[in-house]
Amino acid sequence: MRKERILVIDDDPDIRDVLDLSLSEHYSVFAASNGKEGLEMVRTKNPDLIITDYNMPVMNGPEFCIQLRRDILLRHLPVIMLTGKGETKDMVTGIESGADDYLIKPFEPEALLARIHMILKRTTRSLDANPLTHLPGNSSIMEEFQSYIDNDKPFAVGYVDLDKFKIYNDKYGFEHGDEIIRSLARILIDATQQSCGKDAFVGHIGGDDFVFICEDAKADAISQNIIDAFDKLSPGFYNNEDRSAGFIMGVDRQGNTIKAGLVSVSIGVVSNVTQKITHVAQIGELGADLKKFAKSIGKSNFQRDQRKK
Repeated sequence: MRKERILVIDDDPDIRDVLDLSLSEHYSVFAASNGKEGLEMVRTKNPDLIITDYNMPVMNGPEFCIQLRRDILLRHLPVIMLTGKGETKDMVTGIESGADDYLIKPFEPEALLARIHMILKRTTRSLDANPLTHLPGNSSIMEEFQSYIDNDKPFAVGYVDLDKFKIYNDKYGFEHGDEIIRSLARILIDATQQSCGKDAFVGHIGGDDFVFICEDAKADAISQNIIDAFDKLSPGFYNNEDRSAGFIMGVDRQGNTIKAGLVSVSIGVVSNVTQKITHVAQIGELGADLKKFAKSIGKSNFQRDQRKK
């Protein structure tokens, strides 16, 4: 069974040692000495929970929380902040900056374990986020679809899927496959936020399937930006030999041995401008058809629904 991962951020090596001893029996623990280093480790280690000290050099606890909450892929991570005894102002500032809970030093290891268990359990129940990317999952996606339908304004939904991904996973393994999925998530977020700002919505259906929702007029440009960014990254997911060849050999879902090109991305764009959208299921049906057609092209591309109302 996978151990949940905890990042400890504290400039005091003795505190880091105490936390490691207290937690390592139950969790995988890794540590950083300040908030800046902690942010870098969050992006590479993918923790399930973070424990950070309040006062640290380079970047303190509240500054770390503020930076963390600005990142859509990281903002859902629960944070426990450690504060000095009796420093009420620090507690308030920590919570206001985005910490989920606080604990006063010195603390009892049992109390910390209880807090961690409670927060992780609560996070699992309350978040509809995909565990790999922390993007909104299916329930949130459906709610967002319904909201756009109810507003009856021009909108488009992009269904995004990776091509040749199974064959890549078979050769390189799921850890490398997960890195591609996280990279695609980052590309989707960057592309939609550049065009839509705070109104951007990206959801993770599961596996290598994503959606984005935007104004209809921006959908084509967003789709092309996603394709350009992904195609630029794709060769870097392969070793030198496969990258030079431009393909790998593998077995498809029907059991046939095939030559598969580099992983690419297909996007099907559903719009209520060209098609009357009256219910959520309709978006899924249209998106599946368009995505299937896009995948048949054999390279990164997007296909827009051309049917008229």
